[in-house]
Amino acid sequence: MTVTLMWEARATPGRGAELLAWARAQTLDGVPLRRETFAAPGDRVLVLTWWDAPYDADLPELPEPGSDLVTRQVHRWRFASHGTQDR
Repeated sequence: MTVTLMWEARATPGRGAELLAWARAQTLDGVPLRRETFAAPGDRVLVLTWWDAPYDADLPELPEPGSDLVTRQVHRWRFASHGTQDR
């Protein structure tokens, strides 16, 4: 089974680039199948990691950044893959 962990944070105003750099520099205890990092307007940063593991497996996640860097607690979700479609 492929499990995807989603980590999303919103930086304090004007610090989106700093939050993006912080997220990209974080290491995990383990190597995911894939890791992708995104940025969006509003100083938002999203990190997705894909793992070959059961849905309820204990998987490494990115930590909370310092409270001075974000406007709220990080949002985290876990998803189970049900396949992919290519064009």
